Amino acid sequence: MIKLIGVLIVVIGFIFKIETLFTVLVAGLATGLVAGLDINQIITILGESFVANRAVSLFILTLPVIGILERYGLRQRAVHLIESLGKLTAGGVFSIYMLIRQIAGALSIRMSGHPQFVRPLVNPMAQAAAISKHKEIKEEDEEAIKALAAASENYGNFYGQNLFAGSSGVLLIASTLSEQGFKVSELEIAKASIIMAIVAFLVSAVQNYLFDKKLKRKYGQK
Repeated sequence: MIKLIGVLIVVIGFIFKIETLFTVLVAGLATGLVAGLDINQIITILGESFVANRAVSLFILTLPVIGILERYGLRQRAVHLIESLGKLTAGGVFSIYMLIRQIAGALSIRMSGHPQFVRPLVNPMAQAAAISKHKEIKEEDEEAIKALAAASENYGNFYGQNLFAGSSGVLLIASTLSEQGFKVSELEIAKASIIMAIVAFLVSAVQNYLFDKKLKRKYGQK
C-alpha cells in the first residue's frame, strides 16, 4: 500500500497548489524509493520516460512565437478588425469560432488551441467586440469573456474532433466497441457524432446570446 504514496503526494500537491512539475518529480522519487530503487535507477527511469515522450513538450516552442506576434501587434490588429465590423458582439465571435472549430475538426484541420489561437486572437477579438458595443466593461466581465473564449475552444474541439472518421477518438471508440463484440465502423461513429455536435453548437450559441443580453442590460449600447 505504501507504494501508492506517489498518488497521495500528487493529490496533496494539487490541493495546496504546489508547482506541478515539482510535485510530480517528488512523487516519482518517493514512489521509486519505497519500491526499493536507488537514486540512479530513479533518475534513469525519469530520463528515459522524458526522452520517449519528448514530443508532448513541443508545444512549448510555440509560446515564444506567440509572444513575438503579440509584441508586434497581433492583438491590436485583431481588435481593429472587430471594431471595423461594428455589429459583431462578443457572443457572436464565440459562436462563429465554435462553428469554424467544429468544421475544422470534421475536416481534420488542426487549429492549435488555447495558447496558440484563443489567447492571442479569439479572446482579444471578443473583448474588442464588447468594448465596441458598450464602450467599457468591468474586470469581472472581462474574465467572463476569457472563460467563454476557452469554453468555445473546448466545446468545438471536443464535439468536433469525432466528426472525422480517422480521428484518434473515433478509432478508440471503434476498437473498444469491437472488443466488446459490437461491430461498428468508424464512419458510423462519425455520423452518430453529428447530432451531439449540432446540439453542442446550439447550446453554446444560446449561452453566448444570453451573455450578450446580459452585457446589454448591464451597460446599454455605446
